[in-house]
Amino acid sequence: MSKLSLRLRIFLFFCLLALGGTVLTLGALYAGYSRALASTPANGFVFAGILASFGLVALTTGVWLLFDENVAKPIERLSGQLRARAHAGAGLQVDTDAARYLGDLAPAASAITAALSDSAVSTAERIAAETERLATEKARLTALLTEIPVATLLVNADDQIVLYDGQAAEVLAQQAVPRLNAPLADYFDPASLRAARSALMKCGKEISRTLKGLDGQQTYDARMKPTEGGGYMMIIDAAHIEISPEAARPLVYDFDLMQGRSGAKLDETPLSALTFTVFDTETTGLLPHKDEIVQIGAVRVVNGRIVEGEKIDQLVDPGRPIPPASTKVHKVTDAMVAGQPNIARAGRLFHGFARDSVIVAHNAPFDMAFLQRHKGRMGVVWDHPILDTVLLSAVLFGASETHTLDALCERLGVTIPEPLRHTALGDARATAEVLVRMLPMLKARGLDTFGEVITETRRHGRLLEDLN
Repeated sequence: MSKLSLRLRIFLFFCLLALGGTVLTLGALYAGYSRALASTPANGFVFAGILASFGLVALTTGVWLLFDENVAKPIERLSGQLRARAHAGAGLQVDTDAARYLGDLAPAASAITAALSDSAVSTAERIAAETERLATEKARLTALLTEIPVATLLVNADDQIVLYDGQAAEVLAQQAVPRLNAPLADYFDPASLRAARSALMKCGKEISRTLKGLDGQQTYDARMKPTEGGGYMMIIDAAHIEISPEAARPLVYDFDLMQGRSGAKLDETPLSALTFTVFDTETTGLLPHKDEIVQIGAVRVVNGRIVEGEKIDQLVDPGRPIPPASTKVHKVTDAMVAGQPNIARAGRLFHGFARDSVIVAHNAPFDMAFLQRHKGRMGVVWDHPILDTVLLSAVLFGASETHTLDALCERLGVTIPEPLRHTALGDARATAEVLVRMLPMLKARGLDTFGEVITETRRHGRLLEDLN
C-alpha cells in the first residue's frame, strides 16, 4: 500500500465510501423488506432508514480515522518539520517513514530541503567567519572598557538601557538585576534622573550630576552626554566598585534598542519587538496549592535573541523538608536550600527581573500558580502578559503532536545538556531557545503581533487543562 500514489490513495478512500455506502444501503433495504413482510411496510422502511443511517455514520467515522492517520496527520507533521527547517534553522531530516503513505511528497520535500541546506552551508561558513571577526573585535572593546575605571551605559530616548559594560553591571546590580531594555528608573531615583535628563536636553552638551540610587542609600557621580536620536551616554565613576580580576565583565548591548518602542499597544506589538522573560521552577511536589518552590531559573530574550549574562539561578528555602522523590528528579537537597532566600524574597527578585516583559514558560499555569499563591507575602502583583510554549507548539505543529519540552527540543534541534536537565535554569534556557526558534515560524504563519498569537493559542487552551 505504501507504493501507491497520493492521488490513487485518496481516490481509494472515496471508493471505500461509495462501495461501503452502497453495501450498507442494500443491506438495510433487505433487512427493512424482511421486517415489512413480518409487520407493516412503514415499519420496514423506518427500520431500513435507521439501520442505513447508523451504518453510514460508522463507515464515515472509520474512513475518516484512516484518512486522518494516514494522510492528514502526516501532512501536518511534514509541514511542521519543513517550517522548523525553513524558519527555525533546525537541521533535522524529514521523517519520510511517518509520511510513507503520501506517495512522493515526503521524498520530494526531503530532496528540496537537502538542496537548500547544501546551498546554505557556504553562506553559513562565510557568516561564521565574519561572526568570529566581530567577536574578536568585541572582546578587544570589552577588554579596553574593562581597564577604564568607569561604568558605561548607553541609553535611548525612552530612557531604556541599550548597552552596559561590566562595571555598569556592578553598579546596576546594587539596585536590581541588570537588564537590557530596562528603564533607568528601575535603578536610579526617578526625580534625580528627570532633573538630570532635563538639564541635559536643555543645554545639549555633556553635564555632570549626582544621581541617587532607587533604594535611597547609594549616590553616584555621573556624566551624561547626548547622542544622536535623543539618547545619551552615561558614565559613572566606578572606582569605588570592587570587581575581582577573575570576574566576568561582559559588554552587553543591542543597538536596535536605540529606536525605542514605548507607547505601542501590547496586542499590536510585533513579536520581534517584545522582551521575554523565560522561566522555570523546581518544586517539592506537583501540587501548587500545597507544595513549594525550591529553585527559580530565568533568562531574558530581547529582539529575538537570548541575552547572555542576564539570568536568575536562585535556590529557594521552601521552609519544609524536600521529599526524596523530588530531590531524585531535580537534585536539590535540604542542605542546598538551607540559608537561601524564602519565596517572598526570591519572588520579589524574579518579579523585578521580569518587569516590563512577557513571561514565558512551558506549561505556565503550573509555575505561575506557585507564584500567585505567595503574591501577598511578596508584596507584588503578577499581572504580566504570559505566553506558553505548549500552546505555541500546538499552533505550529498541531494539537495531535506530543508537546513535552523534550519533544519540542528534539523537534527544533535544541539540546539540553544532561547535567542541566530538570534544573530550573537548564529548562528555562531550553525553553528560551525553543521560543527563539518558534518566533520566525509564527511570523511565517502570518502571526506577526502578540495579539494575533494570543488569539490563536486560545484555540488550544484545552491542552493546558489536560496537563494540569
